[in-house]
Amino acid sequence: MSLSDLDCRHAKPATSAYRLFDSAGLYLHVMPTGKRVWRLKYRFYGKEKLLTLGTYPGVTLIKAREKRDIAKQTLEAGVDPSQQKKDEKALAQFKQAQTVQLVATEWYNRNLPTWSPSYAKNVFSRLQQNIFPFIGQLPVASLTVQQLLACLQKVEDRNRHDLAHRVLQMMGQIMRYAVITERASRDITSDMKGALKKYVKGHFAAIEIDELPDLIKAIERNDARLFKQTVMALKLILLTFVRTSELINATWVEIDLENKVWSIPAERMKMRKAHIVPLSNQVISILEELGELFGKQGYILPSAFQKNKPISNNTILKALDRLKYGKLMTGHGFRALAMSTIKEKLGYRHEVVDRQLAHQPKSKVDKAYDRAQFLAERTKMMQEWADYIDALPASAKPVKLSEPLHVAHKKD
Repeated sequence: MSLSDLDCRHAKPATSAYRLFDSAGLYLHVMPTGKRVWRLKYRFYGKEKLLTLGTYPGVTLIKAREKRDIAKQTLEAGVDPSQQKKDEKALAQFKQAQTVQLVATEWYNRNLPTWSPSYAKNVFSRLQQNIFPFIGQLPVASLTVQQLLACLQKVEDRNRHDLAHRVLQMMGQIMRYAVITERASRDITSDMKGALKKYVKGHFAAIEIDELPDLIKAIERNDARLFKQTVMALKLILLTFVRTSELINATWVEIDLENKVWSIPAERMKMRKAHIVPLSNQVISILEELGELFGKQGYILPSAFQKNKPISNNTILKALDRLKYGKLMTGHGFRALAMSTIKEKLGYRHEVVDRQLAHQPKSKVDKAYDRAQFLAERTKMMQEWADYIDALPASAKPVKLSEPLHVAHKKD
């Protein structure tokens, strides 16, 4: 005879535990302490087993029967419900232990061999100061957009808007790593576009040289499905660090492949002074590929829609944005990147790099240097710059910029 809720309520403790049976193996186990526990007796491959379904009255008679029926369905599927419960509990405990700090630290250590000591120090400092104290102990699987936004707003409250955007991008990498390693179901940062405050930058955004391998790999993967000429424009602006307008309006008439020189006429230069860009072997390789693809007449980077026009003025910015570098890099940022890196890593004098950047002289001394072309030194420097980029840490697996990229034809 099945139990009634009245039977369950009136079950009094005795000197020893006893059972009140319901049906299909379900019973209420009444302990001397007065605690009443629902259990299911069943057989799995001939072995008698017990499954605890909860405590009465938290789990009512009706709910206990529902749980019994679910367990029976599990048995019919050939699964031991007791073992399934243990596995689910272990998984829940594992996910609870996979905190933001644990996963972020693992992500950090995984990428550490690809970073320079200074960059690694910056990354860990950002984690320690801006992430770990606020959301570090939260399970990464249950982290919400609201929790992450509140964390980033603390950075904004310090008037560090650029840093807030950088930390958001870093959290995106951590969340994607959590997804890949099955510690999270999705990257919540994809829902945060426009969540941070817009701000006026004091300088054009530019990545550090340590971040360059990731940008090159993003260009190679081309998840944004950029046009060929757009991808090659990104490669050329990195290798030549000319102004965006100087690059997109370049024509084949200005290019001397044999002598490896690009002569930009005065009317196309910001300072209205003709400028010479020595071309590295890597740039020559890219130009040769462009010539094979689109011909060696007109613009070297023709529009995908009107061959008699160049790519648009916003092509590089839009491409960087679609590669998820919109907040971190600009066309002008390649110039800043080249200036600081060539001086620091390759040891060239400021005036040589400055002359290659075609900057306007700011003093009498600078004007004196400006009259000097340093062409031989600049030619050597441009090749060393291209070689330096190609020789970035092997562990980061950067793409050689002279190698053709596999890109798809789709609207920029």
